[in-house]
Amino acid sequence: MLRAGRRCGTPSLAAPPAARYCFVTIEETSDMPVITCIDDLKRLHRKRTPRMFYDYAESGSWSEQTFRENTSDFQQIRFRQRVAVDMSDRSLASEMIGQPVAMPVALAPVGFTGMQNADGEIKAARAAERFGVPFTLSTMSICSIEDVAEHTKKPFWFQLYTMRDEDYVRRLVQRAKDAKCSALVITLDLQILGQRHKDLKNGLSAPPKLTPSTIANLATKWAWGLEMLGTRRRHFGNIVGHVKGITDTAELGSWTAEQFDPRLDWKKVAQIKEMWDGPVILKGILDVEDARMAAEMGADAIVVSNHGGRQLDGALSSIRMLEPILQAVGDRVEVHLDSGIRSGQDVLKAIAMGAKGTYIGRAYIHGLGAMGEEGVMAALEVIRKEMDISMALCGKRDIKEVDRDILLVPAGFSGDWA
Repeated sequence: MLRAGRRCGTPSLAAPPAARYCFVTIEETSDMPVITCIDDLKRLHRKRTPRMFYDYAESGSWSEQTFRENTSDFQQIRFRQRVAVDMSDRSLASEMIGQPVAMPVALAPVGFTGMQNADGEIKAARAAERFGVPFTLSTMSICSIEDVAEHTKKPFWFQLYTMRDEDYVRRLVQRAKDAKCSALVITLDLQILGQRHKDLKNGLSAPPKLTPSTIANLATKWAWGLEMLGTRRRHFGNIVGHVKGITDTAELGSWTAEQFDPRLDWKKVAQIKEMWDGPVILKGILDVEDARMAAEMGADAIVVSNHGGRQLDGALSSIRMLEPILQAVGDRVEVHLDSGIRSGQDVLKAIAMGAKGTYIGRAYIHGLGAMGEEGVMAALEVIRKEMDISMALCGKRDIKEVDRDILLVPAGFSGDWA
């Protein structure tokens, strides 16, 4: 049981799991909510954060069918409970692209993170560093690459959107190199922007445009507003000051909307991979043919993902497509999964089905929006605890030993679709 409050210590990966994450107060104060699941953080996030930014995190495109099924499809998979087995000395330690991780979970790249909480990317990166999992900075972050590098001690991953402005892309990749980022995550499924009704109706922007409805909503979020007034980071830090001619929010918005590159193809992906000359992860794979292409070009990992249901509505959930993609690529490339993970049980199911790593986006954003850096720590601890206990009750002691044998998967769950 976690109680929202002050941190009581810095976690040590050498410490036993029970002692490693003592970061919340144990004082029994009635005004501090008890955090036991991601939904607890989600409720706090919604209360504290302006509507347009909460909706940005908690919505999908069009009818939101894929957004919903990303999570509901996980619920169709059940566990095999095992008893009378040694459940002591458990470990969630693993590796993602050869890098050690405290558990097979990375923080996904999320745009506008610094609008969920002031200096949000820095806070999330610090939490990930403390916990021992990778943090991925989005191209569309509020805090710049340099900001995050300055305020962290360990390398983080950088996510790249390919833009029409090829000179800007080259400079952006070089900035990530200069910041000592340890992997480049190239997003492939945003050549054009999916229609997201809530974002359009809310007039999503950074900083928020002051319309009558926005002002009315901001008036109820005074704690958020006071924190935002205390920071200089309110625009897209990787763009403002790095693109000529952008001097205000309107110019920034129009430039961004026109810059996603619809001409992105495998040749351009190969060029960026060569330009980076380091570990490359290709994100947005949802088809076996695309997975084979990614493996053939030598990606270090691919991420089975539908952009959290924010691009092609009606596409299959990531967890349904995981097994067919694994069968298609074999051991030629490391396979990760993103989209729909809201619990440690979801992580465990993905790992059991063959993924080598997973990404959480909304789960940690709810923590960030609710409680800042400590909220991200709380979200990670919730995920860790749920995964650890569930793994033990399935009769396993080490995440590296977990396989499909712990699952009961419905017939046809990952089968062919006519």
